[in-house]
Amino acid sequence: MRRRRFLGMGAGGIAGAAGLAATTTACAADSGSDQVVLRLLATEYGGEASDAGSTERYWNDVVNEFREEYPDILINVSVVRYQDANTEVARLVRRGTPPDIAQVSAFADFAEAEQLYPASVLLTLPVLAEFIPSIAAAGERRRIQYGMPFASSITRLYYNKRLFSEAGLDDERAPADWGELLDAALALRSAGVTTPFALPFAHAQAHVEAATWMISGGGGLTDDIGSYTIDAQANIDTFAWLRDELVGQDLCGPGEPNRTTRDDAFAAFAAGDAGMIVADSLLMRQAEFGDIDFATAQMPGTTGPNPTALGYAAWVVGFNQNGHKEEIATFLDFVYTNTNVPGFSERYDLLPVTTPAVQAMSESSAPEDERMAPFLDDLPSATFYPVGKVSWAEVASAIGRRIGETMLPDADIGAILGELQTLAEDADRREDAV
Repeated sequence: MRRRRFLGMGAGGIAGAAGLAATTTACAADSGSDQVVLRLLATEYGGEASDAGSTERYWNDVVNEFREEYPDILINVSVVRYQDANTEVARLVRRGTPPDIAQVSAFADFAEAEQLYPASVLLTLPVLAEFIPSIAAAGERRRIQYGMPFASSITRLYYNKRLFSEAGLDDERAPADWGELLDAALALRSAGVTTPFALPFAHAQAHVEAATWMISGGGGLTDDIGSYTIDAQANIDTFAWLRDELVGQDLCGPGEPNRTTRDDAFAAFAAGDAGMIVADSLLMRQAEFGDIDFATAQMPGTTGPNPTALGYAAWVVGFNQNGHKEEIATFLDFVYTNTNVPGFSERYDLLPVTTPAVQAMSESSAPEDERMAPFLDDLPSATFYPVGKVSWAEVASAIGRRIGETMLPDADIGAILGELQTLAEDADRREDAV
């Protein structure tokens, strides 16, 4: 597939997201000069199992073009794994050496500590007005927007069409509800598929899988007013079904879900060993790299396709400790008013975050845009993480550590979710007391 190019981006220089340590490209200012150096900490979205290339290379292309126009502002780019971004930013803040700009998955704790610039002082009103309203609202803390969306994604059900066909299943029709999903998994197992359904619950991002299934089962992380509902009966019933019907019938492959990571599951699907998996758009390129004939569909619900998908965004935030407001605003205005943001989304199979970019993708007949159409269709009705809650980072981490326990044969699912609920409520109370 031929991809459109932005800012001279190539497909080489691949760096693995799974094992990439922090890398840095420094642009040092001459001694005694008036140049300002901004530190940008970016998140790695490239990987060894794709041809997208590393995020570091993407940002270096952006920085090089920016320097042609603004030679007095130099950008020092550091890149870390997406799993480590928030932890690394928090470490730098504690050490007193925060970045000026960072890509993060959660930001409310930094906003609450008054360590961030509001988006309104970094971006112009025309740029702010172009953000998709539902995504922009998710970037708020106490009704002030701090998180500037850079890209977004949606989870959907992937299935291997060849394996479906070999198992006697209709490879043009995905399971519509949990009953059909179970029947498909059983058929795949009978046909000798190693992993009928890949279910990864043993990784730092396990809250993605957990939240997707909560929504699929009619529950969720929070209610309409933002209170946590982790131990809601619908969520308990969801994890009981997963444990008893999928895991209990050995339909999730040789590795137990509480020991299966996201990378394990993605690799199994890309190798043709898994029949179905829940994943975001990042899996597409990896699956294509593995020459897998696949399709995606809305998540099956208890009685039919679930119209509400889990959505999440990559956020950009500006830290105020170094006092570089004008320079940060200049760089971000350059980034957001050029083809950089749409280019990033396209390069890494993510979704755009502005109305014009969504419209352009929707109207495009290019193959690379048409394959993103199902994800794009789900975006307006998506449910996003409660990233505006200071407690979310702690809660997400706790879910990631413990949700795999619900898949153990004798697990008391209600008790596990109840303990997570208590932790979340305690974290909320601490937040309210500040």
